[in-house]
Amino acid sequence: MEIGSTGEVAGYSRSDAVYRDKLLAMGLTKGTPFKVLRVAPLGDPVEIEVRGFRLSLRKAESDVLEIRRLG
Repeated sequence: MEIGSTGEVAGYSRSDAVYRDKLLAMGLTKGTPFKVLRVAPLGDPVEIEVRGFRLSLRKAESDVLEIRRLG
């Protein structure tokens, strides 16, 4: 996703319990909206705004998320 775009968590792409549990603990539950704030030059990590705070996700973590683009 591009900087400034918004989306929501639609689910999880694989049953990797370690990453899934970590993402759930960070507040990335199904239906949670977020906005992409920054992307590192090589695409890792990505900074998003979710539930009023900023969160940086590594590629391995963000690959677990299934997202729905909102804008």
